[in-house]
Amino acid sequence: MGKGNKNKRKTRARSLADRVDKHLLYEEAVQCVEAEIDFVDEIFEKLRKRKAKSLREDFSGTSNSSCEWVKRRGSNVAYCVDIDADVQEWGKHHHIEKMSVDQQQRVNLITADVIKSAVKPVDVVLAMNFSYWIFKERRLMIRYFRSVYDALASDGVFFLDSFGGYESFQELEESTEHDGFTYIWDQSHYNPITGDGLFHIHFRFKDGSALEKAFTYDWRIWTLPEITEMLSEAGFNAEVYWEGTDENGDGNGVFEASTEGEADAGWIAYIVAAK
Repeated sequence: MGKGNKNKRKTRARSLADRVDKHLLYEEAVQCVEAEIDFVDEIFEKLRKRKAKSLREDFSGTSNSSCEWVKRRGSNVAYCVDIDADVQEWGKHHHIEKMSVDQQQRVNLITADVIKSAVKPVDVVLAMNFSYWIFKERRLMIRYFRSVYDALASDGVFFLDSFGGYESFQELEESTEHDGFTYIWDQSHYNPITGDGLFHIHFRFKDGSALEKAFTYDWRIWTLPEITEMLSEAGFNAEVYWEGTDENGDGNGVFEASTEGEADAGWIAYIVAAK
């Protein structure tokens, strides 16, 4: 008999799903913070005739947008508000600590409920990636909007995004191919009586492995009229910025204030609420 060879255990190769970082995958598949901050900078300056300096990122997660903000100008300061300390710690190690010392000092992590966070008046508040839809009741959403209004400077601006279209009320999965993985947006359940929706993000890989339910969202699907009416009740002057189209009828990435959109199967729009 051999000297112990048969007793050696074979180590199963780890699957791609075992080796990935779900936050990195999310940022690649979902976020484009450069375009987001471009939009904020452009619209704020257009409305207020000055550059914004201070930004509060609500539901900040990994603080990716805030880091992009402080990189833009040496005068920019960001406040990152999220209730999840673990994901903030991830953002600290993967984003903030990789910036210059000066830039790091201008990013402030605040672990708190966005409604209760105490941040001095800022020029801009962001609530992106539909995260504010966690507030399912009208009274609670207006309470949040009013807290944002109070947190803004006298000429501050609140930036949000929204999605819709007739497919947003369907139970379906959408797949998008990325380099090395497939991003799955899963509209798992929709209740037409309450407007509640349950959504998941899955990641699947070429070796057949998958990261199922990497992220789950229990939201209410709010329509644009509902959102703008609640913002108005909270004191804001809200406008919807709708995406234009190219010669092929596809989105061109240019968002402009509009009072009329197209009845598309699926769309994403910005909402700009001025104080």
